[in-house]
Amino acid sequence: MMFLDSKKPIATCGSDSCDDCSVSNDLHCHFSLKDWIHFLIIAFPPFLLGGAGIYHVNGWLLIPWIIFDIAFFGFIEIRVMCSHCPHYAESLTSLKCWANYGSPKLWKYRPGPMTIAEKIAFFGGFVIVWGYPPVFLILSRQLFFLIVYSMTTIGFFMTLINFMCSQCMNFACPLNHVDENVRDQFFTKNPIVAEAWGKSEKRTKH
Repeated sequence: MMFLDSKKPIATCGSDSCDDCSVSNDLHCHFSLKDWIHFLIIAFPPFLLGGAGIYHVNGWLLIPWIIFDIAFFGFIEIRVMCSHCPHYAESLTSLKCWANYGSPKLWKYRPGPMTIAEKIAFFGGFVIVWGYPPVFLILSRQLFFLIVYSMTTIGFFMTLINFMCSQCMNFACPLNHVDENVRDQFFTKNPIVAEAWGKSEKRTKH
């Protein structure tokens, strides 16, 4: 199974069917190959450019960056951020979402907000991942690579936040900015998530 069946409600949802769902138009409860490809297209350029710039200085300097990237996106980020996502509740051995597709599910599902420590680890990882290449690009005076790297990185985050994070069901993620009304609709259909977020009382009013 490459992605979840878009016609079946997710594991945390209390609905019997996705037909006429008021949330589906504003929130990504299911993912597709198109979503995955879209993410890869905007995510890969900074890594390719940054990697090329580092390699130009010294190929061996790529090794610690690559190792950290794999460790962060494949394990650390999964623990501190992804394990809070309703998608993590699915009975699968690996994630089938657009951002961390294929990452192993080594942690238990933990609905609800991230802790302060988790947010620090999350943003700290971002600083290392995207902050490592510019150090070498600046020191080696690779101005062209630095400019293009910066532009693609900014473009990645702008596209991510405006078109993906605005429709993501992982409300715990610090980058998530789904509309409050849409969140409430989601809580109404997902009682386990609503309870973890302290929204159970609000849910009964719908």
